[in-house]
Amino acid sequence: MPGTMVSFPSNGSTTQGYLATPASGKGPGVLVIQEWWGLVGHIKSVCDRFAAEGFSALAPDMYHGETASEPDGAGKLFMALNIGQAEKDLRGAAAFLAQHSSTARLGVVGFCMGGQLALFAGTLNPDVGAVVNFYGIHPNVKPDYTRLSGPVLGLFAEKDGFVTPQVAKDTDAAIKKAGKRSEIHIYPNVDHAFFNDERPDAYDKAAADDAWRRTLAHFRQNLT
Repeated sequence: MPGTMVSFPSNGSTTQGYLATPASGKGPGVLVIQEWWGLVGHIKSVCDRFAAEGFSALAPDMYHGETASEPDGAGKLFMALNIGQAEKDLRGAAAFLAQHSSTARLGVVGFCMGGQLALFAGTLNPDVGAVVNFYGIHPNVKPDYTRLSGPVLGLFAEKDGFVTPQVAKDTDAAIKKAGKRSEIHIYPNVDHAFFNDERPDAYDKAAADDAWRRTLAHFRQNLT
């Protein structure tokens, strides 16, 4: 069953998001954080896929109604992201999702820009029990890894020119240096956005299917 658009409080204002819940009505809560394109159909479909697997999934609209269909526009929205507002939106989204979660611990997964924001969200709320970072990047988002309250799974692409394998390894090392648990997988012969099945230029089904399997296992193991 597809999800619906919802509104939730965000530090005195209101933010929109897409909420998908399982047939049972409530499952372990997972925040799904958008790529630089915005809250587009692909991200909503990821929420629906989580709901089909028994999770409650919420994708907050980090751009507040704006989306992009080509890289120049996406890049402008990406760089214009207000980090202070993003922090408020992520906190508000987690509080709202907690009402629809069957577990006290929440998960966060993000893609591209959202991967870095997922790491950030994991440092903002002690209720976040697990983070999955798909090739995350944002130059203005600097998570304090010492504040992570759950393990991180990082999923990266060997041919990624934005988040290179070295960046992936450096991120993994920084999380471990902060005393936190991290595991990374760098998929060979695939590029940035390999999970996005609406991007035929980048999508790789084998890598995407494996990454999805690892993501579900990570959340099922760590969200209680």
